[in-house]
Amino acid sequence: MSQIIISVGREFGSGGRVIAEKIAERFNLPLYDRHLITEIAGKMGMTFESVEKYDEVPKNVFVSRRINGYSNSIEDNIAEMQFDVMEEKAKSGESFVVVGRCSETKLKKYPGLISFFILGDMDKKVERVMEVYGLDEDDATRFILKKDKKRKRYHNYHCQGKWGDSRLYDFSINSSKLGIDETVDIIEGYIRARIAKMD
Repeated sequence: MSQIIISVGREFGSGGRVIAEKIAERFNLPLYDRHLITEIAGKMGMTFESVEKYDEVPKNVFVSRRINGYSNSIEDNIAEMQFDVMEEKAKSGESFVVVGRCSETKLKKYPGLISFFILGDMDKKVERVMEVYGLDEDDATRFILKKDKKRKRYHNYHCQGKWGDSRLYDFSINSSKLGIDETVDIIEGYIRARIAKMD
């Protein structure tokens, strides 16, 4: 099989991470999400927890600046290191699934890239976040809006295209309509059709 890189962007509460995990299982591929942080923490000599808090977080513009092309923002540096790790894996010919991290844009030059964006209806996302995080409806709604605002700022800072814009992705799907498992079935069918075109 030719190299395939499956990029999964997602709204918070849409089940995108779970969908990515299931896709990785069905194609027997490694999944890179928080795993990238473990690699970066090792390279930086930092703990996983100290790096994780800056993961997919937009930089604080009030305290960051660039000097001779280098940023003093740890958020910027961790983002760049994640992009570098993804690039190394892609360049090596490895096939994998990656969640977020601007992967639909940063890995666009690889012909085996197949990119998805998972969205959802707000009421269903609120239900899911209430269940997973044990929050009431108001807190769940605020949590979703806060997380998506951060993802949008992070993405739009590091990429020219806008986060969630369907033109950036090969396939956008609302997971609320069919549920997680049937959404995975649809995505799997699309990936298999794309693989057949590559071979």
